[in-house]
Amino acid sequence: MSDRLPPLTALRAFDAAARHMSFSKAAAELNVTPAALSFQIKSLEDHLDARLFRRLNRAVELTDAGRALAPGASDGFTVLAAAWRAARRTVDQSSLTVTAGPAFTAKWLAPRLFKFAQTHPSIELRFSATLRLMDFTRDDVDVAIRFGMHKEEPGLFTRPIIDEWLTPMMTPALAAHYPDPADLAAAPLLHQDDIRFLKPAIDWPAWFRAAGLPPRFASGTRFSQADHALDAALEGGGVVLGRISIAERDLAAGRLVMPYKIGLRTDAQYRFVCPQGAENRPQVRAFREWIEVETATLDSYRTGMRFKDAAEVDE
Repeated sequence: MSDRLPPLTALRAFDAAARHMSFSKAAAELNVTPAALSFQIKSLEDHLDARLFRRLNRAVELTDAGRALAPGASDGFTVLAAAWRAARRTVDQSSLTVTAGPAFTAKWLAPRLFKFAQTHPSIELRFSATLRLMDFTRDDVDVAIRFGMHKEEPGLFTRPIIDEWLTPMMTPALAAHYPDPADLAAAPLLHQDDIRFLKPAIDWPAWFRAAGLPPRFASGTRFSQADHALDAALEGGGVVLGRISIAERDLAAGRLVMPYKIGLRTDAQYRFVCPQGAENRPQVRAFREWIEVETATLDSYRTGMRFKDAAEVDE
Protein backbone atom coordinates (compact mmCIF):
# COMPACT_ATOMS: atom_id res chain seq x y z
CA MET A 1 0.00 0.00 0.00
CA SER A 2 1.42 3.43 -0.99
CA ASP A 3 2.17 6.03 1.70
CA ARG A 4 1.41 8.83 -0.76
CA LEU A 5 -1.03 11.24 0.82
CA PRO A 6 -4.47 11.61 -0.75
CA PRO A 7 -5.72 14.97 -2.08
CA LEU A 8 -6.14 17.67 0.55
CA THR A 9 -9.73 18.37 -0.52
CA ALA A 10 -10.68 14.75 0.19
CA LEU A 11 -9.07 14.86 3.63
CA ARG A 12 -10.84 18.15 4.33
CA ALA A 13 -14.18 16.59 3.43
CA PHE A 14 -13.48 13.63 5.71
CA ASP A 15 -12.43 15.89 8.62
CA ALA A 16 -15.64 17.92 8.39
CA ALA A 17 -17.83 14.81 8.13
CA ALA A 18 -16.05 13.16 11.08
CA ARG A 19 -16.52 16.24 13.26
CA HIS A 20 -20.20 16.64 12.42
CA MET A 21 -20.98 12.95 11.92
CA SER A 22 -23.20 14.21 9.13
CA PHE A 23 -22.50 14.56 5.42
CA SER A 24 -25.11 17.31 5.00
CA LYS A 25 -23.69 19.45 7.85
CA ALA A 26 -20.15 18.92 6.59
CA ALA A 27 -21.22 19.94 3.09
CA ALA A 28 -22.81 23.10 4.47
CA GLU A 29 -19.62 23.97 6.38
CA LEU A 30 -17.49 23.54 3.26
CA ASN A 31 -20.06 25.24 1.02
CA VAL A 32 -20.36 22.27 -1.34
CA THR A 33 -23.26 19.98 -2.22
CA PRO A 34 -23.75 16.75 -0.25
CA ALA A 35 -23.14 14.84 -3.49
CA ALA A 36 -19.78 16.57 -3.99
CA LEU A 37 -18.77 15.87 -0.41
CA SER A 38 -19.81 12.23 -0.71
CA PHE A 39 -17.72 11.96 -3.89
CA GLN A 40 -14.64 13.33 -2.08
CA ILE A 41 -15.02 10.84 0.77
CA LYS A 42 -15.55 8.00 -1.71
CA SER A 43 -12.33 8.97 -3.49
CA LEU A 44 -10.53 8.95 -0.12
CA GLU A 45 -11.88 5.47 0.64
CA ASP A 46 -10.73 4.30 -2.79
CA HIS A 47 -7.29 5.74 -2.07
CA LEU A 48 -7.17 3.84 1.25
CA ASP A 49 -8.94 0.79 -0.16
CA ALA A 50 -11.13 0.71 2.95
CA ARG A 51 -14.36 2.21 4.19
CA LEU A 52 -14.13 5.23 6.53
CA PHE A 53 -17.83 5.54 7.31
CA ARG A 54 -20.74 3.18 7.68
CA ARG A 55 -23.74 4.70 5.94
CA LEU A 56 -26.78 4.15 8.16
CA ASN A 57 -30.36 5.28 7.85
CA ARG A 58 -30.10 9.10 8.16
CA ALA A 59 -26.78 8.79 10.00
CA VAL A 60 -23.16 7.77 9.57
CA GLU A 61 -20.60 6.29 11.93
CA LEU A 62 -16.85 5.88 11.68
CA THR A 63 -15.27 2.54 10.91
CA ASP A 64 -12.08 1.43 12.65
CA ALA A 65 -10.09 3.05 9.82
CA GLY A 66 -12.12 6.25 10.16
CA ARG A 67 -11.51 6.40 13.90
CA ALA A 68 -7.79 5.95 13.31
CA LEU A 69 -7.70 8.78 10.77
CA ALA A 70 -10.00 11.33 12.41
CA PRO A 71 -7.76 12.67 15.26
CA GLY A 72 -4.74 13.14 13.02
CA ALA A 73 -6.79 14.80 10.30
CA SER A 74 -8.30 17.22 12.81
CA ASP A 75 -4.93 18.03 14.38
CA GLY A 76 -3.33 18.38 10.98
CA PHE A 77 -5.83 20.95 9.74
CA THR A 78 -5.60 22.83 13.03
CA VAL A 79 -1.81 23.04 12.72
CA LEU A 80 -2.02 23.93 9.03
CA ALA A 81 -4.54 26.70 9.69
CA ALA A 82 -2.35 28.13 12.47
CA ALA A 83 0.72 28.03 10.22
CA TRP A 84 -1.20 29.78 7.46
CA ARG A 85 -2.32 32.53 9.84
CA ALA A 86 1.25 32.92 11.10
CA ALA A 87 2.53 33.20 7.53
CA ARG A 88 -0.09 35.83 6.72
CA ARG A 89 0.90 37.87 9.78
CA THR A 90 4.51 38.06 8.58
CA VAL A 91 3.42 39.96 5.47
CA ASP A 92 0.61 41.96 7.12
CA GLN A 93 1.75 45.47 7.98
CA SER A 94 -1.69 47.04 8.45
CA SER A 95 -3.09 45.32 11.55
CA LEU A 96 -1.89 44.58 15.07
CA THR A 97 -3.59 42.40 17.69
CA VAL A 98 -2.57 43.03 21.30
CA THR A 99 -3.61 41.13 24.41
CA ALA A 100 -3.36 42.42 27.97
CA GLY A 101 -5.10 41.98 31.30
CA PRO A 102 -8.54 43.58 31.73
CA ALA A 103 -7.43 46.08 34.39
CA PHE A 104 -4.38 47.28 32.45
CA THR A 105 -6.40 47.50 29.25
CA ALA A 106 -9.23 49.47 30.86
CA LYS A 107 -7.13 51.85 32.95
CA TRP A 108 -3.91 52.29 30.99
CA LEU A 109 -4.11 51.13 27.38
CA ALA A 110 -7.62 52.04 26.25
CA PRO A 111 -7.52 55.70 27.36
CA ARG A 112 -4.30 56.24 25.38
CA LEU A 113 -5.25 54.50 22.14
CA PHE A 114 -6.16 57.73 20.40
CA LYS A 115 -2.52 58.83 20.68
CA PHE A 116 -1.27 55.75 18.86
CA ALA A 117 -4.07 55.98 16.31
CA GLN A 118 -3.26 59.62 15.57
CA THR A 119 0.41 58.93 14.91
CA HIS A 120 -0.14 55.59 13.12
CA PRO A 121 -3.41 55.94 11.16
CA SER A 122 -2.51 53.10 8.77
CA ILE A 123 -2.39 50.48 11.57
CA GLU A 124 -5.62 48.79 12.58
CA LEU A 125 -5.26 48.05 16.29
CA ARG A 126 -7.24 45.24 17.94
CA PHE A 127 -7.30 44.38 21.63
CA SER A 128 -8.12 41.24 23.56
CA ALA A 129 -8.50 41.94 27.28
CA THR A 130 -8.05 38.66 29.14
CA LEU A 131 -6.08 37.09 31.97
CA ARG A 132 -5.74 33.90 29.95
CA LEU A 133 -2.21 33.28 28.72
CA MET A 134 -2.77 33.63 25.00
CA ASP A 135 -0.91 31.54 22.43
CA PHE A 136 0.58 33.70 19.68
CA THR A 137 -0.08 31.16 16.93
CA ARG A 138 -3.37 29.61 18.01
CA ASP A 139 -5.02 32.87 19.10
CA ASP A 140 -3.84 35.15 16.27
CA VAL A 141 -2.06 37.50 18.68
CA ASP A 142 0.88 39.68 17.67
CA VAL A 143 1.84 41.27 21.00
CA ALA A 144 1.11 40.46 24.65
CA ILE A 145 1.49 42.78 27.61
CA ARG A 146 2.11 40.31 30.44
CA PHE A 147 2.35 40.96 34.16
CA GLY A 148 4.23 38.75 36.56
CA MET A 149 7.66 37.60 37.63
CA HIS A 150 10.18 37.51 34.81
CA LYS A 151 11.12 34.14 33.41
CA GLU A 152 12.96 33.03 30.31
CA GLU A 153 10.59 32.08 27.52
CA PRO A 154 12.40 30.43 24.58
CA GLY A 155 11.28 31.67 21.21
CA LEU A 156 9.89 34.94 22.54
CA PHE A 157 11.15 38.51 22.43
CA THR A 158 10.62 40.11 25.87
CA ARG A 159 11.21 43.64 27.16
CA PRO A 160 10.23 45.02 30.60
CA ILE A 161 8.12 48.17 30.31
CA ILE A 162 6.82 48.85 33.85
CA ASP A 163 8.27 48.00 37.27
CA GLU A 164 5.19 47.75 39.48
CA TRP A 165 4.84 49.33 42.92
CA LEU A 166 1.94 50.03 45.26
CA THR A 167 1.01 52.62 47.85
CA PRO A 168 -2.22 53.67 49.60
CA MET A 169 -4.44 55.76 47.32
CA MET A 170 -7.69 57.53 48.14
CA THR A 171 -9.79 60.54 47.24
CA PRO A 172 -8.61 63.94 48.51
CA ALA A 173 -11.66 64.02 50.82
CA LEU A 174 -10.68 60.72 52.47
CA ALA A 175 -7.06 61.83 52.72
CA ALA A 176 -8.21 64.75 54.86
CA HIS A 177 -9.75 62.26 57.29
CA TYR A 178 -6.66 60.03 57.42
CA PRO A 179 -3.64 62.40 57.31
CA ASP A 180 -1.21 59.97 58.95
CA PRO A 181 -0.40 56.34 58.03
CA ALA A 182 -1.38 55.22 61.52
CA ASP A 183 -4.89 56.57 60.85
CA LEU A 184 -5.47 53.73 58.41
CA ALA A 185 -6.10 51.48 61.41
CA ALA A 186 -9.64 52.90 61.34
CA ALA A 187 -10.04 53.38 57.57
CA PRO A 188 -12.13 51.21 55.23
CA LEU A 189 -9.63 49.17 53.24
CA LEU A 190 -10.18 47.82 49.72
CA HIS A 191 -8.48 44.60 48.63
CA GLN A 192 -7.59 43.31 45.14
CA ASP A 193 -7.26 39.57 44.70
CA ASP A 194 -5.81 39.47 41.18
CA ILE A 195 -2.25 39.82 42.54
CA ARG A 196 -2.55 37.22 45.30
CA PHE A 197 -0.44 34.88 43.15
CA LEU A 198 2.65 37.02 43.78
CA LYS A 199 5.17 35.75 46.30
CA PRO A 200 6.13 37.44 48.57
CA ALA A 201 2.64 38.85 49.04
CA ILE A 202 1.91 42.42 47.97
CA ASP A 203 -1.04 43.29 50.20
CA TRP A 204 -2.18 45.46 53.08
CA PRO A 205 -0.43 43.46 55.84
CA ALA A 206 2.84 43.79 53.89
CA TRP A 207 2.37 47.55 53.48
CA PHE A 208 1.62 48.05 57.19
CA ARG A 209 4.83 46.18 58.02
CA ALA A 210 6.74 48.34 55.54
CA ALA A 211 5.35 51.44 57.27
CA GLY A 212 6.38 50.08 60.69
CA LEU A 213 2.77 49.78 61.83
CA PRO A 214 0.76 46.92 63.35
CA PRO A 215 -0.74 45.02 60.41
CA ARG A 216 -4.42 44.87 59.51
CA PHE A 217 -5.56 41.74 57.76
CA ALA A 218 -8.56 40.63 55.73
CA SER A 219 -11.19 43.14 56.89
CA GLY A 220 -12.68 45.25 54.12
CA THR A 221 -14.23 44.75 50.68
CA ARG A 222 -12.49 42.38 48.29
CA PHE A 223 -12.41 42.67 44.50
CA SER A 224 -11.30 40.09 41.96
CA GLN A 225 -9.85 42.79 39.67
CA ALA A 226 -7.61 45.74 40.50
CA ASP A 227 -9.56 48.20 38.34
CA HIS A 228 -12.76 47.43 40.27
CA ALA A 229 -11.01 48.16 43.56
CA LEU A 230 -9.68 51.39 42.08
CA ASP A 231 -13.17 52.40 40.92
CA ALA A 232 -14.48 51.85 44.44
CA ALA A 233 -11.73 54.09 45.79
CA LEU A 234 -12.63 56.76 43.23
CA GLU A 235 -16.17 56.77 44.60
CA GLY A 236 -14.87 57.33 48.13
CA GLY A 237 -15.61 53.76 49.18
CA GLY A 238 -12.29 53.24 50.89
CA VAL A 239 -8.52 53.25 50.61
CA VAL A 240 -6.94 51.03 47.98
CA LEU A 241 -3.36 49.76 47.92
CA GLY A 242 -3.12 51.21 44.44
CA ARG A 243 -0.97 49.94 41.62
CA ILE A 244 0.82 52.73 39.81
CA SER A 245 0.32 51.00 36.48
CA ILE A 246 -3.44 51.41 36.55
CA ALA A 247 -3.87 54.49 38.76
CA GLU A 248 -1.71 57.01 36.87
CA ARG A 249 -4.51 58.83 35.05
CA ASP A 250 -6.54 59.26 38.23
CA LEU A 251 -3.48 60.53 40.10
CA ALA A 252 -2.64 62.96 37.31
CA ALA A 253 -6.22 64.28 37.30
CA GLY A 254 -6.26 64.66 41.09
CA ARG A 255 -9.11 62.23 41.54
CA LEU A 256 -6.84 60.11 43.73
CA VAL A 257 -3.90 61.05 45.93
CA MET A 258 -1.14 59.03 47.58
CA PRO A 259 -0.43 60.99 50.75
CA TYR A 260 2.00 58.78 52.65
CA LYS A 261 4.92 58.36 50.22
CA ILE A 262 5.63 54.86 51.49
CA GLY A 263 5.70 52.41 48.60
CA LEU A 264 5.83 48.65 48.41
CA ARG A 265 7.94 47.39 45.53
CA THR A 266 7.65 44.01 43.81
CA ASP A 267 9.85 42.15 41.37
CA ALA A 268 6.78 41.62 39.18
CA GLN A 269 6.87 43.55 35.93
CA TYR A 270 4.80 44.37 32.91
CA ARG A 271 6.57 43.00 29.87
CA PHE A 272 6.17 43.53 26.15
CA VAL A 273 6.20 40.05 24.58
CA CYS A 274 6.03 38.85 20.99
CA PRO A 275 7.42 35.92 18.98
CA GLN A 276 11.15 36.15 18.38
CA GLY A 277 11.73 38.04 15.12
CA ALA A 278 8.27 39.65 15.10
CA GLU A 279 9.66 42.64 17.01
CA ASN A 280 11.08 43.88 13.69
CA ARG A 281 7.73 43.96 11.89
CA PRO A 282 6.90 47.66 11.29
CA GLN A 283 3.63 47.76 13.25
CA VAL A 284 5.06 45.76 16.17
CA ARG A 285 8.12 47.98 16.35
CA ALA A 286 5.94 51.10 16.17
CA PHE A 287 3.74 49.89 19.02
CA ARG A 288 6.72 48.91 21.19
CA GLU A 289 8.41 52.28 20.69
CA TRP A 290 5.14 54.08 21.48
CA ILE A 291 4.45 52.11 24.66
CA GLU A 292 8.01 52.59 25.90
CA VAL A 293 7.59 56.37 25.59
CA GLU A 294 4.18 56.32 27.26
CA THR A 295 5.24 54.16 30.21
CA ALA A 296 8.29 56.34 30.88
CA THR A 297 5.95 58.96 32.40
CA LEU A 298 5.34 56.62 35.34
CA ASP A 299 8.84 57.34 36.63
CA SER A 300 7.81 60.84 37.73
CA TYR A 301 5.55 59.37 40.43
CA ARG A 302 8.56 57.89 42.21
CA THR A 303 9.69 61.35 43.32
CA GLY A 304 9.66 61.58 47.09
CA MET A 305 8.61 57.95 47.56
CA ARG A 306 10.36 55.69 50.07
CA PHE A 307 10.27 52.11 48.85
CA LYS A 308 10.61 48.76 50.53
CA ASP A 309 10.81 45.53 48.61
CA ALA A 310 8.14 42.92 49.32
CA ALA A 311 10.87 40.45 50.28
CA GLU A 312 12.18 42.83 52.98
CA VAL A 313 8.86 42.85 54.85
CA ASP A 314 7.82 39.24 54.17
CA GLU A 315 7.08 37.37 57.36
